[in-house]
Amino acid sequence: MDTHTPLENLHDAGNPGRPSRAEAEAAIRTLIQWAGDDPEREGLLDTPARVARSYEDFFRGYGEDPEAILTRTFEEIEGYDEMVILRDIRLESHCEHHMVPIIGVAHVAYLPNRRVVGISKLARVVDAYAKRLQIQEKLTAQIANTINDVLQPRGVAVVIEAGHECMSTRGVHKTGVAMVTSRMLGAFRDDPSTRREFLSMIQGRRCTGLES
Repeated sequence: MDTHTPLENLHDAGNPGRPSRAEAEAAIRTLIQWAGDDPEREGLLDTPARVARSYEDFFRGYGEDPEAILTRTFEEIEGYDEMVILRDIRLESHCEHHMVPIIGVAHVAYLPNRRVVGISKLARVVDAYAKRLQIQEKLTAQIANTINDVLQPRGVAVVIEAGHECMSTRGVHKTGVAMVTSRMLGAFRDDPSTRREFLSMIQGRRCTGLES
């Protein structure tokens, strides 16, 4: 099933209020001028089009259906019921407050309940939510809740570790700081030993305070 709708098609896909590409490029030219530069100078002539194309990649998650990504599952698992973990998933998102990058990794785990999903689908769910304007707390919850709702496993765990450029390149200008968020559902919330096993397998020493 194709769950991806290119951003440039969303205007014609039930979103009549969405600005056109030309309107978006005009807005970018306005921002360049507001910043103090000349959008008509040679080096900036093609910048509005380039930025618009970049936004199509940065925010392509708006054209994806995370639940649909997980609909194809496999039941021939020979009774496997141990933890499935996809660790160190590269995460690239944008802060909804300042529209600057959030860069980090996501660790996703679940305890199967008679069926499993292809591991690439877990990474795609992370991307589908990350490629939107976000705050990390909401992103963490969205990933975990969707996996839990669609797969109905015995438990889901999501940990995200990320740096926020809204903190490192502006404001307090603190570099090298990572924000850690977690969402534990089912057995990962109720059973401390299950939670500890997951955190140890993602090198939980970097997730201080999540073990108890």
